[in-house]
Amino acid sequence: MNSEKIILGIDPGTTIMGFGLIKVVKKQMHFMQLNELILTKYDDHYLKLKLIFERTIELIDTHNPDEIAIEAPFFGKNVQSMLKLGRAQGVAMAAGLSRQIPITEYSPKKIKMAITGNGNASKEQVAKMLQSLLQLKQLPKNLDSTDGLAAAVCHFYNSGKTEIGKSYTGWTAFVKQNEGRIDK
Repeated sequence: MNSEKIILGIDPGTTIMGFGLIKVVKKQMHFMQLNELILTKYDDHYLKLKLIFERTIELIDTHNPDEIAIEAPFFGKNVQSMLKLGRAQGVAMAAGLSRQIPITEYSPKKIKMAITGNGNASKEQVAKMLQSLLQLKQLPKNLDSTDGLAAAVCHFYNSGKTEIGKSYTGWTAFVKQNEGRIDK
């Protein structure tokens, strides 16, 4: 394992995409950045997907993350919302895969469990724990960015474990692990 690596965490969304970056130096994590891409002013769903892709590429090109951790869409009752969320996640993943960066996805429950020890923790509880762990001076107004940061921290805690979530190292790995989802 490298003595130093950068992990980009993403909480995909078509309203707000939250993201956070941590640097791991000698098995110690250090806060780098957290922010969000606000998409509420755009009505066109395809434009939102394009902006998510472009912002993810920009983050990758600026910070050169070694790995990406992404929150998997949760299964809700609204199928249209799930579909839109899945697309948002897909374009963020495609951006990482296009730069050959390994991606691991985690369920919201697994992320909450890794950060707080409680898989049913609230966004506020996760944010407060991250604030404590990473000595953040203040929390953002929207907690989507802390959700992105939480994905990165969850990945840090799960690094080296054999069963950590779905991992993809590139298009070939993604296709191989998802053959049932691909039309030939």
